[in-house]
Amino acid sequence: MPDYYHTPALILTALLLPAFGYLYLRFRDARTLLWFLGFLFSIARMLVMYRIGPWNLSDGTHPWVMAAGVASSLLSSGLFLASLSPLSFRVGKVRVLYVVPYILPFIVYAVLFQGVFHGVAPSGPLFLLFPGLGVISLAAALFWDRAKGALPTWIGVCASLLFGGLAFWLCFQVGLSWPLVLVESGNHLVTALLLIFVFRRFSPGMLLGVLGFLTWSLIILEIFPSIGLHPAADLNLIHMIVMAKVVAALGMILLALEDELAINQASQERERRARRELEAYANLNLSRRRVEDFDRQGPEICRTVVENSRFAQAALLLLDSSARYRLTGAAGLDAATVKALSAAVGRVLVSGFLTPGSTPAALEHSQTFLLDLGPWLTPGDDLKRLRFTSVLAVPMNGRSATDGALLLAGMRDSPGAFDNPLRPDDLLPIEMLAARLQAVRSQTMMLEKLIDSEKFAGLGQLAGNVTQQLNNPLTVILGYASLLEEAKGLSPQDRRSLEAILSEARRMRSTLESLSRISRSQSSQFDAVAVDELLADMEQLHRTEFLHRSIDFRVSIAPGLPRVLCQPQQLRQAVLHCLQFAMEAVENQGADSIPEDRTVRLEATAEGDRVQILVAHSGPGFLHPDRAFDPFVPTQAAGETAGLGLSLCATILRDHNGRASAVNLEPRGAAILLELKAA
Repeated sequence: MPDYYHTPALILTALLLPAFGYLYLRFRDARTLLWFLGFLFSIARMLVMYRIGPWNLSDGTHPWVMAAGVASSLLSSGLFLASLSPLSFRVGKVRVLYVVPYILPFIVYAVLFQGVFHGVAPSGPLFLLFPGLGVISLAAALFWDRAKGALPTWIGVCASLLFGGLAFWLCFQVGLSWPLVLVESGNHLVTALLLIFVFRRFSPGMLLGVLGFLTWSLIILEIFPSIGLHPAADLNLIHMIVMAKVVAALGMILLALEDELAINQASQERERRARRELEAYANLNLSRRRVEDFDRQGPEICRTVVENSRFAQAALLLLDSSARYRLTGAAGLDAATVKALSAAVGRVLVSGFLTPGSTPAALEHSQTFLLDLGPWLTPGDDLKRLRFTSVLAVPMNGRSATDGALLLAGMRDSPGAFDNPLRPDDLLPIEMLAARLQAVRSQTMMLEKLIDSEKFAGLGQLAGNVTQQLNNPLTVILGYASLLEEAKGLSPQDRRSLEAILSEARRMRSTLESLSRISRSQSSQFDAVAVDELLADMEQLHRTEFLHRSIDFRVSIAPGLPRVLCQPQQLRQAVLHCLQFAMEAVENQGADSIPEDRTVRLEATAEGDRVQILVAHSGPGFLHPDRAFDPFVPTQAAGETAGLGLSLCATILRDHNGRASAVNLEPRGAAILLELKAA
């Protein structure tokens, strides 16, 4: 009776092939491609080796078809091994998979025995050709086992020696066909072991894959007479092996889908962790009052990094006012490491530290560097003893140098991750934190300098005003006191009183002259200042204030502006007074204004030998543009005044040989124009 049992198994296996093809096109995974090719050659073997009804090519009358079938089965089993253990060695500049020298001699063996010799063992020296091919494959298998793969070395070596010894015994005692059957059976058995050691989980895909390959490896049982010579037992065994191929294919498809599901879950977990990490860093309330207050937050910043990132150790180093790095905070490090690291950081040279190309990057296209602390360690340094000689460094890049860095070490395993190497999403939140730290610290330093300069400028202005206001009455006092001194008839007591008045008045004049010199020196220290850089700094410093007030702040700086001779802090103060006046004017718009039209423009252009700075706003115009710089004169229709701000601005421009003017814009708005002579 014809046996059609192979037909549904063959059809099912063929129908599963497109699934492997889709998985490969979807994931572009070499392992999935090898599985596809492995089952493709397995189907080819089923077509030529199994009897399906009247279809029978294994009756011995088609030797080359038999050779193709045996070679296909061996190649199929070798591809499964290579997919789970893709180890290779180098020959010159070419990398060769171990499976090539392992399986190729067996394919030559099958072609020679089945195709050339028609399944009949040759006699004489030709017979030794087949054991020689087996020796080559056994040697390749032993080298493959010694390479560090998923399967423990001792298991691979024992399996190779066991199956190799049995194959040689079969070759000399039973026949040349059975060693090939044993090799195929052994390959499937080792594939089942590799599935266990590679995937290391208990899942439906693992269970079906291992069960399928274990059953597939039972083909060697046909060597026993109780099975091979018993038609019913032999037929049942063949049925099991054919169905095992379908089970193995289903198991491998499930394994690929399980891997992709695990990768997606790990990706989602990493995304959630990165979001929580970014939220934690965003909730850091960084001080913006003084640089010292900011630097004192170093321990808190490091604790936040350790609590929310994959790194168990963190340290923050910052550039101080003496142009040296110092450790301002650490978390996850013991006291001895912190002390030794602080000493090593003090020896770091600012020039070239963590610049691009100076140190290898932690990951491709990453801003984080692999920093070797060795160049800054002294002989017998404690960091060597503590084995803390390399860290990951996230730089805080300033304009001219690295303002600081976050040092990271002690990477923890990522919970729920499919694998645990360092990934870009582990570093991106910390790199964003470092950029924020640098921006806030730079802004704090600029604000601190601005406040100090304004204080000094105010003190100089006050000293000049006090000198000017007190000089006139003091001159009157000294004049009348001098006249009284020349008068006759004064009593000794009156003359002593008059001398005391003259002495104290002269001392007061000396004090006023000192104040006058101080006020003059504050405005006489002129430098060639780049207006574009000064305005860019002010934009960076004050844009946040415009955003908080919902004002559209537009900056337009013409390229190639010439420098101007001025005192930079004084010019900065003048522009700041104009910006503050413009913001207040926009916020004090009347009821007839357009709510969306809340704009302040800062523009800088060059006209001949003069540089013009324009501060325009969309608020109400000036009542009297020619008196806009008079103190406490109403400037707008609602009666608002500019106070002393615009008056001080005009004074600063006059001291710098410049000019300040005010104009109204059409149809609405006003502008203040500051003109300075180019250097």
